[in-house]
Amino acid sequence: MEELNMLISGVIEKDGKKKACVRFEAGDLFAEGFVPDCKIEKQNGFTDEEIEKLEEYLRDNLETIKRKASEVDPILSMVRE
Repeated sequence: MEELNMLISGVIEKDGKKKACVRFEAGDLFAEGFVPDCKIEKQNGFTDEEIEKLEEYLRDNLETIKRKASEVDPILSMVRE
């Protein structure tokens, strides 16, 4: 597998709750989920076992991911795209 990259959005409100989107990418593969749910909701190309490991990673690193999401400036993030 190619190098796995993780992207974290800023905090958003979804379904009345504050969440952040986390996206994992490796070449053409991707998996996307939300914290604090720690569930992958969309994916392409990862095995079931790999998805379980990504969800475990989200659970194990939840506080760090939430902190990083709170530091994302949504305006600067749009400008970079």
